[in-house]
Amino acid sequence: MKLEHFGYNNKIEKLRIQHNLVDFEIGRIISEHKERYIVKTEKGEFDAEITGNLRYTANTREDFPAVGDWVTISEYDDNKVLIHSIFPRKTIIERQAIGKQGEKQIIATNIDFAFVIQAVDNDFNINRVERYLTICNVSNVKPIIILNKIDLINDTALTDLMFRVQERVKHVPIIAISNKSQKGIEKVKAYIVKGKTYCLLGSSGVGKSSLLNNLSGKQLMKTNTISTSTNKGRHVTSHRELIVLENGGIIIDNPGIREVGITDSVGGLEKTFEKIVELSKNCKFKDCTHTIEIDCAVMAAVESEKVDKLFYENYLKMKREKEHFESTVAEKRKKDKNFGKMVKQFKNLKKSNKY
Repeated sequence: MKLEHFGYNNKIEKLRIQHNLVDFEIGRIISEHKERYIVKTEKGEFDAEITGNLRYTANTREDFPAVGDWVTISEYDDNKVLIHSIFPRKTIIERQAIGKQGEKQIIATNIDFAFVIQAVDNDFNINRVERYLTICNVSNVKPIIILNKIDLINDTALTDLMFRVQERVKHVPIIAISNKSQKGIEKVKAYIVKGKTYCLLGSSGVGKSSLLNNLSGKQLMKTNTISTSTNKGRHVTSHRELIVLENGGIIIDNPGIREVGITDSVGGLEKTFEKIVELSKNCKFKDCTHTIEIDCAVMAAVESEKVDKLFYENYLKMKREKEHFESTVAEKRKKDKNFGKMVKQFKNLKKSNKY
């Protein structure tokens, strides 16, 4: 396979020239597992690890490679390569790192479209859909909502569900499918364009791996059998993988995401909740929080049922989460800065023999 088959284009080639990387081989990260990687090149797939210099110069986890990245490499052993540098990323889908205050976790990079997959069983949650849409909007990745397992509900229930989603989510394509009967799969395929990269986003058990198997026509990803008590087929993907389909589309499969923590989403929240942002222009106060102020256009719209109450409440919850994350980032930077000053003072004292 050529580099173009897994997404290489003229823009990436220009970056290669601009950053003086023509002497290195180029590859794309197709799999990641605990800082061990698989890189795909024109020669094949290689086990990879980063150089000591790349590790030393990395300031945060975001400076390490992620699935979807284009990287420069050099071979050092049979089927093994070293990763020297990472190309500038076109897009980054990320969330709050679980259990790490003020830090982000990259889900995938250089993504064009994201399939946001939700099962229409009892676990369906529109609030969760809006969270996925927000992390897509932050990165300017185009989302496509897929409602899976429609074989579990009747047509009336599906029509009602589709209406409720469309009322809350504007200007985003919505496709109803069944991995079991393969109904709607052709509609999904129609969105897949040669050379473009797609990411599968959703909780564990919603059918991401089964969808990938249906799109490829092969049993690429292993899935567990569906539980009769939960109607869920827990898939066994434990790390991210990039797969090239026969029609030229490129798909990144992800493990199930239990928590979708919102980061410092510049513009992402505003785009997802565009209706509330537009209404807020009519509020009496410019810094209106839409919670207690008089003459708040947003609260008035909720009271008159022009805005869905759950939509409004989800906006407030995610806004608070965004602000909290931004404050923890600022606090972390302050601590790092103070620690840096302390180290510098210690070095100066040592040089002057006063310590």
